[in-house]
Amino acid sequence: MESRDSKDRTILRDLAKRVAEVAALPVMAGRREMWRRHNRLKRVRPMILVFPEGAWRELLPETTLACEGEAARRMERTLRMRLYYPEHFHDDTVIENEWIVNKVVRTTGWGLEVRHVPSAAPTGAWGFDPVIRGPADLQRLRFPEVRYDAEATRRGLEAAQGLFGDILDVRLKGVSRVSFHLMNLYCQLRGLEQVMWDMHDNPGMLHDAMAFLEEGNRRVVQQYQDLNLLSLNNDSAYHSSGGVGYTDELPPPDADPSRVRPCDMWASAEAQEMAQVSPDMHEEFIFQYERRLLQPFGLNGYGCCDDLTRKLHLVFQIPRIRRISISPWADVDACAERLRGNTIFSWKPNPAHLVGAFDDQRVRDYVRHTLDVTRGCVIEMILKDTHTCEDRPERFTRWTAIARDLVENY
Repeated sequence: MESRDSKDRTILRDLAKRVAEVAALPVMAGRREMWRRHNRLKRVRPMILVFPEGAWRELLPETTLACEGEAARRMERTLRMRLYYPEHFHDDTVIENEWIVNKVVRTTGWGLEVRHVPSAAPTGAWGFDPVIRGPADLQRLRFPEVRYDAEATRRGLEAAQGLFGDILDVRLKGVSRVSFHLMNLYCQLRGLEQVMWDMHDNPGMLHDAMAFLEEGNRRVVQQYQDLNLLSLNNDSAYHSSGGVGYTDELPPPDADPSRVRPCDMWASAEAQEMAQVSPDMHEEFIFQYERRLLQPFGLNGYGCCDDLTRKLHLVFQIPRIRRISISPWADVDACAERLRGNTIFSWKPNPAHLVGAFDDQRVRDYVRHTLDVTRGCVIEMILKDTHTCEDRPERFTRWTAIARDLVENY
């Protein structure tokens, strides 16, 4: 009788062969080149990416997995997610003939553990449970220390090579996504509402916290560099809050591929907790800290789910800014006037269109309006924050088909 491990191995290798077949299709090479042109601000056509995120549990429920072992099921899910794209989405995702093994990198944390008040609902929202109650608690913060587990990395790489090495390009990668989230971390430690009060009642404490987190993040990046843990992200690597890193602008000509530097890489930052804060306060309490952290990197992105319409003049101050997130709540008309050809207009359409009764005409009119007003922009449409499709996976297919039809006739 065939063992469980042997059955799992057969399933995974068969899926990997299907991935390799898809990756070899000519359309993938074409998409890759389109992304390179798009990322260097050449207007090819609006690019489309779909990230189901929380809805993956509805698109690929546990019952669709055939492997029995826990680790094997995780790998199976990853492979099936990659195959789901060409079968259902038809966006501009590039399926690569690769299996990435990430170096095992850990940090010691910031000295305080984030606490949440859990929701009673399975996917409900948690509440803040602050651990920083006053200025004295800032003294309990510690700078993170980076640790690299070379032995665990070696074992993972050897296992992947033994499983997929004759089918996929098994590649070892270190830290290839650098993104700064200072305000997110601090709000989880202090509480979002209290941070809002601190801007008025205790600004010195908030500045002390941001200065500490800025320095801590700078030290983490330096440790990555000292330990030679950084990896290039000029490929299919996810960038900022949506987009991919394909570019021939990075790394610069003087780069050493065996020792990656920040200037060889994309990086990003966001502070969506500051969505309702004025531009001046955004600059004072977070943006100046983020801007300094992004300074060393080759190309940068900014923003997430927050409306940056009134703050674009600040975002333009980021050195080598290339991708700006335009959220569902932003004024796309006003943003289009400011971003014409200067940076990537990384538009996040409203994911709420995937819940309730799906209205094809409403989606078509909504997407067409943004395409009309951004004709002078380098635009990408990133459908994300899709936490449910109400168990109707076909809605993703219909949304993408509408968007594809519109951009093909752009």
